[in-house]
Amino acid sequence: MELLFWIAVSIVLFTFLGYGLVISVLAALGKKKINYPQLDDEDLPEVTLIVACYNEEEILRDKVANCLNLNYPKERLTVLFVTDGSIDGSVELLQSYSGVEVSHSNSRKGKIAAINRIMPGITTPISIFTDANVMLNPEAIRALVHPFQSNLVAAVSGEKVVLSQSKDGASSSGEGFYWKYESFLKRKDAQWNTLVGSAGELLAIRTHQYHAPEEDTVIEDFVMTVRLAAQGYQVGYTPEAMAVETGSANIEEEQKRKVRISAGGLQAISRLPEAWNWRKHPGLTFQYLSHRVLRWTAMPVALVIAIFTNLFLADQHWFYGFAALGQLIFYGLASLGYLMRNRAIRVKFLHIPFYFVFMHVCVVLGWIRYFRGKQAVTWEKAQRASPTWVVQD
Repeated sequence: MELLFWIAVSIVLFTFLGYGLVISVLAALGKKKINYPQLDDEDLPEVTLIVACYNEEEILRDKVANCLNLNYPKERLTVLFVTDGSIDGSVELLQSYSGVEVSHSNSRKGKIAAINRIMPGITTPISIFTDANVMLNPEAIRALVHPFQSNLVAAVSGEKVVLSQSKDGASSSGEGFYWKYESFLKRKDAQWNTLVGSAGELLAIRTHQYHAPEEDTVIEDFVMTVRLAAQGYQVGYTPEAMAVETGSANIEEEQKRKVRISAGGLQAISRLPEAWNWRKHPGLTFQYLSHRVLRWTAMPVALVIAIFTNLFLADQHWFYGFAALGQLIFYGLASLGYLMRNRAIRVKFLHIPFYFVFMHVCVVLGWIRYFRGKQAVTWEKAQRASPTWVVQD
């Protein structure tokens, strides 16, 4: 029981605290950041900004305005909306704007199928993918293309930012806290070696290095970037390029997203055997295992083992009794958080224990969905909280 307890606790502590400390030290001791010169407008590469959207008519006016106000030379930026399967008036609305292009197919086969369809026709050296429901800061495109001055860089991810209100429910406040820590880890990953999985809300890639993922891929941005890293290329991370969105409307909507991502995580692991080649790229394998695989596989099991073995050992030593009390308090706070899950409160840290447990319940639900073969590449999108857009540099 003691051995099981310490193995489980070690997995939990390393995955959520230890890895952050280790990668921070490695990043501090690693290579110095190369400062590339700022490019003049005439030296900037031509870019295609690709917005894949399905029935997003309610947000498209804001999205078009955001795209057309980006601080990038207009003659070097093509804005392309891909609207496959949309039947809500999105196509007609977008065609009414000058300055944007529209590619549409009546068939709805999923986001990655739509992207695979249009990529052979992209002629600009850099392609940037973003979502309809996120807004970019004005300097986002300049920040994304800057690292491509190195021929080793194949892709660059921007930073996802979840808008926070003065009062939030568990879905928005929990996701906000999670992404702040996740963004920190991404920065350190990229500083030391390479990014392991990008923010799909804003991703730039050299067009000629786009290799179409399988069309049933759920988290295609993760699969694409890990494959590039396994080939020896660098995947950069630029927090100066921000993709801003609101949190899910409520915890039930957030569950849809989390379960889909968890099912997609297992699918990705099954499709990325090259990431395990530690002889070829030990750093990438270490990052991949520590930052991703443990979260999608071992964490829920470790949490269950940690609490039950701890309760069994509670009367064996004062330390185990103290640890058991701490765990019970934590899960008690998570239960309280469940009762307040959709209540907007100012003291947002009260949502954290619940959101932590909620994430791992979603991982298990994702396992079930994956092994039952129920995760379709098309899905019902999660509803987001009503936005009040304030996007600044």
